[in-house]
Amino acid sequence: MVSQTQEPAVPNDERTTTLDELGPHYKWIALSNTTLGMLVATINSSIVLIALPDIFKGIHLNPLEPGNTSYLLWMMMGFLVVTAVLVVSFGRLGDMFGRARMYNMGFAVFTIASIFLAVTWFDGSEAALWLIGWRVVQGVGGAFLMANSSAILTDAFPADQRGLALGINGVAAISGSFLGLLIGGILAPIHWNLIFLVSVPFGLVGTIWAYLKLRDTGVRRHADIDWWGNITFAVGLIAVLVGITYGIQPYGSSSMGWTSPLVLWCLIGGLAVLAAFCVIETRVANPLFNLHLFQIKSFTWGNIANLVASLGRGGLQFILIIWLQGIWLPQHGYDYSRTPLWAGIYMLPMTIGFLMSAPVSGVISDRFGTKWFTSVGMFITAGTFGLLIALPVDFEYWAFAAILLINGIGMGMFSAPNRAEVMNSLPADARGVGAGMMTTFQNAAMVLSIGFFFSLMIAGLSSNLPAAMSDGLMANGVPAAQATQIANLPAVAVLFAAFLGVNPIHELLGPNLSALSEQQQAHLTGLDFFPQLISGPFADGLAMAFAFAIVACVIGGIASLLTGPQKNPTADEPRESVGAELAGIAGEAGIGPSELVDEQPAVR
Repeated sequence: MVSQTQEPAVPNDERTTTLDELGPHYKWIALSNTTLGMLVATINSSIVLIALPDIFKGIHLNPLEPGNTSYLLWMMMGFLVVTAVLVVSFGRLGDMFGRARMYNMGFAVFTIASIFLAVTWFDGSEAALWLIGWRVVQGVGGAFLMANSSAILTDAFPADQRGLALGINGVAAISGSFLGLLIGGILAPIHWNLIFLVSVPFGLVGTIWAYLKLRDTGVRRHADIDWWGNITFAVGLIAVLVGITYGIQPYGSSSMGWTSPLVLWCLIGGLAVLAAFCVIETRVANPLFNLHLFQIKSFTWGNIANLVASLGRGGLQFILIIWLQGIWLPQHGYDYSRTPLWAGIYMLPMTIGFLMSAPVSGVISDRFGTKWFTSVGMFITAGTFGLLIALPVDFEYWAFAAILLINGIGMGMFSAPNRAEVMNSLPADARGVGAGMMTTFQNAAMVLSIGFFFSLMIAGLSSNLPAAMSDGLMANGVPAAQATQIANLPAVAVLFAAFLGVNPIHELLGPNLSALSEQQQAHLTGLDFFPQLISGPFADGLAMAFAFAIVACVIGGIASLLTGPQKNPTADEPRESVGAELAGIAGEAGIGPSELVDEQPAVR
């Protein structure tokens, strides 16, 4: 077994700039720049979702054709997969070579990728591959930003202000995913390239600003890179996430691909490689995943809570978009071409609730502790999923908006205190890798959640949709043979059609539509037939997906209650950053990182 010893921290004169040298205003510079970075990164993680109809229309590609479904999936999930895989490695690089330096590199990579996305000149499948490729590169930049922003703030802010700082940063991280829906809905109908171009000026400003102003103030520890750990982690996680991505596509006569050899090999092989990764991490001197961190009670239970919370709410955006674009908005007179924009607008109450509660809960939790905010926030969120199940598919908007508002408040109450709890528990030389681990759990759980939600929705649709589709088509003059053939198509096609805000009846009937009367044609391709047809089966799938979310959020609330108690800040507590304090302790006593973890040195 390789020794677990670590190289000593780099001496102060080679390591960092001190906060005293940077002055009292530096922490606000760090907060504003990292908040901009997180906002831009998370806006781009969701802006594509709402703009997919205009993107595929602009590149002249039909995403509902069987051969093009993979383009649709990777356009949605490629960014999340890449950030989930790379964020821990980039957090580790930040610990070793400087968090500000790695963060600034991320801003530059992200901006370059945004430029190339905005200047796409291909058509068809070539354009789709170009966009997916540069979305992957954009995800690399986003991983640099996500991995190091929390660590930069934890170094820059004293303990009694850290909840506020991480709360504001968390608001940017999660509200950006909702704002992306609104921005995409506004810009995509004008021209789909604008959804990528809008990031360029902010990226340029953020890159220059970070280069000029951000400095490393935490502990830097030079060490050998854990290559085997990086390789096995990346291969294993990519395999699992690819398996989940293709598992929700039809395979043969099955409505989903969970029995596909490719999916099974990806899932089983990926889990085996991840098991090997865990073994490797116990045998190397400088592991990618510092498993010693799980000896810290708050780190362990806080990450479990974050993981299951992301599982519960990660697919929520997709379900709400499908609900609004495919059913509710057309039933209330909105043409399918206008549904993406209005779906973003009607989901604003969730963003408002989050913006209201996250900073406030971050500030108050600095004084009174985090666990009651995180646990109550999760239980509130679980309750809102129950209310969404009880809500009729053709709901009154005021009730829907009120539930979304409360849901956003619950998520905001959980988000900022949870991140502060985890980051405060970390030793100074592990904040980058610790933040990366936390973000990895969150991003991987988002992809898992999308897979679970889609699978449950497809299962619910598959049980009742064929009969409803066949009966509805035959009642409007479609021959029985053709109606049966259409009804037996995979439910995922209907789900994706609703997600894209597309009425698929015209395409499914094709030239046979002309054999029907004008009145029958108008009814079948109108705003009422398709939404009413899938409302009943959709409600079944909705109940299954939200029941899963309730269970996940309740587990998250219980895990939050198990986080360790931390000392409240007092007036006499030193105002220096915890990073500087721990660096001094480690330098004077010659303590290694494993001892720091065992002692759980974090303070509130």
